[in-house]
Amino acid sequence: MKIGIDIWQEIYSTIRRNKMRTFLTGFSVSWGIFMLIVLLGSGNGLIHAFEESSSDMAKNSIKIFPGMTSKTYDGLESGRRIQLDNKDVSLTKNKFHENVILAGATVSQSGVTLSYKDEYVSLELDGVNPSYTDVEPCKIDENGGRFINDLDINQRRKVIVIHKKTRDVLFRKESAIGKFVNAGAVAYQVVGVYKDRGNQDARTAFIPFTTAQTIYNKADTLDNIIFTTRGLNTEKANKDFEQEYRKAIASRHRFDPSDENGIWIWNRFTNYLQQMTAMNILNTAIWVIGIFTLLSGIVGVSNIMLITVKERTKEFGIRKALGASPASVLWLIILESILITTIFGYIGMVAGIGVTEYMSVVAGAQTVGPMQMTVFKDPTVNIGVAIQATVTLIIAGTLAGFFPARKAVKIRPIEALRAE
Repeated sequence: MKIGIDIWQEIYSTIRRNKMRTFLTGFSVSWGIFMLIVLLGSGNGLIHAFEESSSDMAKNSIKIFPGMTSKTYDGLESGRRIQLDNKDVSLTKNKFHENVILAGATVSQSGVTLSYKDEYVSLELDGVNPSYTDVEPCKIDENGGRFINDLDINQRRKVIVIHKKTRDVLFRKESAIGKFVNAGAVAYQVVGVYKDRGNQDARTAFIPFTTAQTIYNKADTLDNIIFTTRGLNTEKANKDFEQEYRKAIASRHRFDPSDENGIWIWNRFTNYLQQMTAMNILNTAIWVIGIFTLLSGIVGVSNIMLITVKERTKEFGIRKALGASPASVLWLIILESILITTIFGYIGMVAGIGVTEYMSVVAGAQTVGPMQMTVFKDPTVNIGVAIQATVTLIIAGTLAGFFPARKAVKIRPIEALRAE
């Protein structure tokens, strides 16, 4: 059948006579595609934020903190504080060498006043190993020298890496690299300037781990152990490793291996897996809600077309009695359905993309807290997904019009003329 301008004029005339019905049908279509795109965009914003927040930290890293026993063991009472030491770092490297890549530790000295000429800041000194920057979101600033190295550790050098905000306070417009700062009776040479997300460590400076233990009388004690792992690619493998590690530390410090309060284990990989599971559940839920919203629009189109067929039954009977072909009646209804679905589907798609772009501008890099954690980033939808959803809706709208149209074609003229 040839589709001429007369059939489009007739469709336009029908739409004009039924403005409210057409609007409600189109609105259900627009709302379905609009909500799908907005929901997907919002979900992407949360997922992208999670990926951004974890991008500059080693996901395959574990931190060990000393704790306090909560169970009696081997004649020792509960409530005993566990103190980690250098031998625990050696144990980590040697006993678990198959799974441990790099192992280091941190020892801290708080309340240190760092001064240069007439300027000073109060901060915390953290004694660290060279591997610290491989694990934590701490990077050397542009033209900011270097971080602690192995020679600094072995020779117990009095060198220091300061935060860029500390540099701005102490040195103002001067270059900090190579200058000496005073920390009480100790002079440290600045070898590096670092930066981090949100200036969370602005009140921290780094010195060699061995230097911190020597100068501040820490003996061989430490505040935490940190190491990166390999070969632990599942949550179960990590849990098994944690159990074996806890057992080894418990044997050294004489506490119950089942006592989880003896040491605290922060496994970033298992946390990452759990968060990824939550993100996947969120993404699935968004798709389910969006698809059902889309289906409500399709059902709306189908219902309206059924009503249209019922209202125009007598008209179709007259058309067929005057010689109209079944194909002409079929195309009249199908094209009306396609036209409404396409126009309003496009409006819904454009509106949805517009809202996600607005969200991207207003809240597309939203951060919270002193650590400046990203909570919402780039809440947009791939244009291909938006087009596919709209095309799917148009196809569904076509089918929604086809079945009522087929019903209209099968009506005998005499039956149609008797319809009320």
